[in-house]
Amino acid sequence: MTTSSSERGVSLGMPELPAPAYPDDVRARLETDAREVIARYPDSRSALLPLLHLVQSEEGHVTRTGMQFCADILGLTTAEVTAVATFYTMYRRRPSGDYQVGVCTNTLCAVMGGDAIFESLQEHLGVGNGGTTEDGKVTLEHIECNAACDFAPVVMVNWEFFDNQTPGSAKRLVDDLIAGRPVQPTRGAPLCTFKETARILAGFPDERPGAVEASGGAGPASLVGLRLARGEAAPARVVHPRDGGPHDEPQDRAPQDRGVHEPSPTEHLSSHDAPQDTSASDPAHPAGPVAEEGE
Repeated sequence: MTTSSSERGVSLGMPELPAPAYPDDVRARLETDAREVIARYPDSRSALLPLLHLVQSEEGHVTRTGMQFCADILGLTTAEVTAVATFYTMYRRRPSGDYQVGVCTNTLCAVMGGDAIFESLQEHLGVGNGGTTEDGKVTLEHIECNAACDFAPVVMVNWEFFDNQTPGSAKRLVDDLIAGRPVQPTRGAPLCTFKETARILAGFPDERPGAVEASGGAGPASLVGLRLARGEAAPARVVHPRDGGPHDEPQDRAPQDRGVHEPSPTEHLSSHDAPQDTSASDPAHPAGPVAEEGE
């Protein structure tokens, strides 16, 4: 018994059919919005990025229909539009949830617990990276950097910050999103759906009462440098790692009068390279590899 190529999932190389057009009323509405966006730029093709956000706000992801619309209104080829839409990760290529939950797994967030948060959310939601819950509420993804290292580990929902997370707090967060309970970001504007966020990113105002006033995204840890430049920071703390902790030093004392810890002969010259009790340095408790290379 033989099976057809279609049954085997084999493509015969047939050309893809043209993208279906938007309904007339939807296209007319999008064209009005698109003309407003294009008018902001001296070169119409510069409006491609916000227009991709605009069509994403319509369907929740960038469809072939949306890319064809952008190409038509900007006088571009679909290949040119596709090249941009597939380059930037903020443009979704398939249906996704009302809330995009991104867990930072870059270096600092990972060390501070980002990997554990991501793993716990995958298990809790029953989805993998880029997966969406069955109810269409939450899409989970790992993000390389949320640009908020001073609040690590960080989770973002539709690009709004949820700082200093733990596996427990992150699971409560997604449970609240799924249940429709109010969720307040750590800082920044109130949370809205992914489609609403996409329209704001397209350049249209956030018309929710109080949303603009609440949009400040920098927290105290991010502003330390600015405070230092203005002379507003608290007196510096001089840390002596060799004797166990920080000390407040009066700023009016001459450097030679400030207390300096003199290490004893038994102390190591640096706290950073002091011997540690590890498997490599403790012959009594050797540890071999936990898995074969490549696993």
